[in-house]
Amino acid sequence: MKDVDKMTEPKTLQEAILYFGNQNNCLAYLANKRWPDGVVICPTCGGNQVHFLHSRGLWQCVNKHTRRQFSIKVGTVMEDSPIGLDKWLCAMWMLTNDKNGISSYEIHRGLGITQKSAWFLMHRIRLAMQENGTIFRKLTGHVEVDETFIGGKARNMHKAKRKAKIQGRGATGKVVVMGLMERGGHVRAQVIPERDKPTVQGVVREHVSEGSSVYTDELVAYLGLDDKYSHEIINHAEEYVRGLVHTNGMENFWSLLKRGLHGTYVSVEPFHLFRYIDEQSFRFNHRATPKHPMTDADRFRLVTSQIAGKRLTYKELTGKEMEKPRPEIPF
Repeated sequence: MKDVDKMTEPKTLQEAILYFGNQNNCLAYLANKRWPDGVVICPTCGGNQVHFLHSRGLWQCVNKHTRRQFSIKVGTVMEDSPIGLDKWLCAMWMLTNDKNGISSYEIHRGLGITQKSAWFLMHRIRLAMQENGTIFRKLTGHVEVDETFIGGKARNMHKAKRKAKIQGRGATGKVVVMGLMERGGHVRAQVIPERDKPTVQGVVREHVSEGSSVYTDELVAYLGLDDKYSHEIINHAEEYVRGLVHTNGMENFWSLLKRGLHGTYVSVEPFHLFRYIDEQSFRFNHRATPKHPMTDADRFRLVTSQIAGKRLTYKELTGKEMEKPRPEIPF
């Protein structure tokens, strides 16, 4: 197995297509990201006495047990997939770096696989984009907190359906998504069951360090946070910015999320919504900024380093089988 030359690693989509068109390059790149210290670990027994079978492109463990031979896909989001590494890596590059996401039909047409396979493949890539629980830390400093509703637009509904579903503000039948953003840092977003006080304050107290400055809108459920935080409220009926008090950062994230959901994915089931939130959160958290320059190659490199230890089957994805629990801290 050859080492990956950092100088030849792809930096653009065109370079990625050419580079990963070579099976040896795919294996070397993924092995380098999965085992950065150069020691290949058997996914079945955990042993490191492994040698590479060049004729088959597989590794073989010296210990006697079932599944002694394994490919680079075993123990990753790609396990049991018949789709080639060249297509996997190109799809991973596109989904990781396209600001508004990319539909399964585009992947289907571009890579020459079925739309069903593309849909399944993309959800497994979204699983790799989830932040690992081990790197969790509470948000500090200036933290914006906001919530939004995700669901069909009333003007796009049939009159009878609109009358049955839309009442009051039109939030009935929609999913509530809550977000927290550390200014100059990361955003975290998750689906919540209700916008009541125990729920929203529970999320804030779980993810924000005590003593931080918390900025929210005038939602009554946020009242009472001033016991552990410096809580400031912005009333959007009167103003949107008052000095440092605003939630414009979270509003920016919501606009990006909804642009992808409404413009690219069009129809997203509530059952899968958290996966699309994970996708947008990853791109937002690893966007290029003056203080933290991030290239397409950097984002791709990060995702490929997170493919191991995660598995999503088609039955789990479609709800026919219980999905394995997400990490304790999903961010």
